[in-house]
Amino acid sequence: MTIATVSLEQLWEEKEENLLLCQSYIEEAASKAVDLIIFPEMTLTGFSTHIDFTAEEERHSKTIQSFQELAQTFKIAILFGVVVKDNLKALNKSIFLDSDGSILADYAKIHPFSFSGEDNYFNPGQRISTFQFQGLNIGLSICYDLRFPELYSALAKKSDIIINIANWPQKRVQHWKTLLQARAIENQTYIIGVNRTGVDGNALKYEESSNIFNANGDTVTFEQSGNMKIHNIDKAWTQKFKSNFSTVQDRQESLYREII
Repeated sequence: MTIATVSLEQLWEEKEENLLLCQSYIEEAASKAVDLIIFPEMTLTGFSTHIDFTAEEERHSKTIQSFQELAQTFKIAILFGVVVKDNLKALNKSIFLDSDGSILADYAKIHPFSFSGEDNYFNPGQRISTFQFQGLNIGLSICYDLRFPELYSALAKKSDIIINIANWPQKRVQHWKTLLQARAIENQTYIIGVNRTGVDGNALKYEESSNIFNANGDTVTFEQSGNMKIHNIDKAWTQKFKSNFSTVQDRQESLYREII
């Protein structure tokens, strides 16, 4: 499968302008026969807690509809982030669209980032999300979720790939890189991390740090085009690797539950 990761330089709370930026990357990716293009968390707004502005009614979301039209037009699968209303608060979600624009999966961030006050505005998601796309099983996660290995252990039971879309600041970017690699090694699966670049409305800086790690924790090679990287991944590679060196079968899950 050919996957494009876009380290989008998000404009603060500028939905229309960010959508145009996304469209330009989608057009380029489609011209290179990419199967799936992935954008960072809260794709069209950046990480904002201004939910009165950012949150949309999910059933009538202009953001979702716009990406559906782009998927249909360019015949490419798209993963993006969006904020949707949830009672008095909101949900921080990712949406996976097939190349015909249909929603294959969605996921609401289970772990709001309380350090930044995200939990004051966003409700936690209540389920993990795994699904199949082009013969590969995929699991979804968002940003701060990366710090919770239990989630990734659960996702890995049914996933060949686990994707994390994020707005992870530069000042903690070494944590981001280390945790992505660790999740790949400990679960022996592909881990994809897609982070933004630039400066947000809170003056937080972000650096280009999107990456794909394989089951051995190695960076998957890519073709670079601006802030977009194009990778090729192969389920058979993981199967061959695990046939020679597998660790996941040695987990003692009943004991771990007792410890918790």
